Amino acid sequence: MASRSLQITRIVLKHQIAALPAARFGFAPGTLRRAAFARGWRRAFEELGPAFIKLGQLISVRPDEFSGELVAEMQSMQDAVPPLPVAAIRAVIREEFAREPEELWATFDDDPVASASIAQVHRATLAHVYKPVWGSEMAAGTLLAIKVVRPGAAESIRADIAIARRLAERVGALTRRFDPVALLDEFATTVDRELDLRQEGRFADRFTFDFRDDPKIVAPRIVWPTTTPRVLAMEFMTGWRLSDLDDAHAAGVDCFGLAVHGATAFMRQVFVYGRYHADLHPANLFVTPDNTIAYLDFGIVGYLTPEERLNITQVMAALVYRDPDRALTYSAKLGVEVPPESVTAVRKGLGELLDGTYRDDGTRDFAIFGLGFLKLLGQHKIAVPSGYGLLIKSLATVEGVSRALYPQVDIIATAQPFTTRVLGKAFADPARLYERMPIAVRAALREIVA
Repeated sequence: MASRSLQITRIVLKHQIAALPAARFGFAPGTLRRAAFARGWRRAFEELGPAFIKLGQLISVRPDEFSGELVAEMQSMQDAVPPLPVAAIRAVIREEFAREPEELWATFDDDPVASASIAQVHRATLAHVYKPVWGSEMAAGTLLAIKVVRPGAAESIRADIAIARRLAERVGALTRRFDPVALLDEFATTVDRELDLRQEGRFADRFTFDFRDDPKIVAPRIVWPTTTPRVLAMEFMTGWRLSDLDDAHAAGVDCFGLAVHGATAFMRQVFVYGRYHADLHPANLFVTPDNTIAYLDFGIVGYLTPEERLNITQVMAALVYRDPDRALTYSAKLGVEVPPESVTAVRKGLGELLDGTYRDDGTRDFAIFGLGFLKLLGQHKIAVPSGYGLLIKSLATVEGVSRALYPQVDIIATAQPFTTRVLGKAFADPARLYERMPIAVRAALREIVA
């Protein structure tokens, strides 16, 4: 462990020293200097391996706690590593099933189709007809993606987290800007979920069930007899990544329709079901030849209670109707505690953000509000609950994904009728009416007496 700590220190110092010339010479002070050092941190994390790559991804969704330059660099973090020899992957499969891949599937391709910090993916074909938990029957010969946790990944990631936690404890003693230990604890929980591939499979099944009535939203069907904590067998999805949309357009895909539909589908995940895909980026979404959106990789997900869903809907309504007081009121219900001495300044900053969401083409930009709000809270040293920050970042990402499909899409306008329906349904709930009736009566009496 001591040798790994020294290795981490050497790698970090190497990349920070390499950033010094760019930070000192030829650049103006401030933003560009911070960008040079942020680039050094990102390169160090990529070299340090799986745990630090995942930690960088977590930093990328916390603009309330880290500089804009560091967040931007970590957003460009490449979770792609050289593939392992297939013998190592086959060894994991044998350990899980006590059988060779060819005994589990009709075929197994030794050449990987993807290799990331935690898992590697190979193609295979289904040996027998299979009825999934939800969705249509899968015929023998159906193309599968076999996701396998890299041998030793769990042990090395957890060891690195233990080292990083000790460093975080030292940093935490020196700063009140944020709580690095809490960040590491949140990170450890996320990684534990990702290291058990069954959790990803369960969420994919639940997602498919949630969207069973929506033919435009699809996800891989899971083959449970050949799935374990370290091996996930799922339907292989084909289509165009968001970087290949010219081909999708040429094939007749309705990109505008899918952009609006995809934004609405994400809101449905958040506001109706309270569970959502929290790692949407171009590699995790396909536009298919069937004119559908295929969701992939459910390793990182978010959950909301019914009360949190209603409060998030109110925050979105505040954005729709440009109401800073409503945004503050319902953010407080979500755990964003603005001290009394900061309320006026935060309200003023919120008002400016709400007024600045319009783009040159007349559409509104959620990212300006959402990420700007997180940054505003950070400037006032106001703690942001991790789930709140994750959701705002996810909504901003959905906006970016939608605009990749169609640049003029306006997800705030798309949200307006949706939030109205959700709030209307909530306030028509007899239980809520009963709860709020005494408040309404007291308010009415005050008006009468006055």
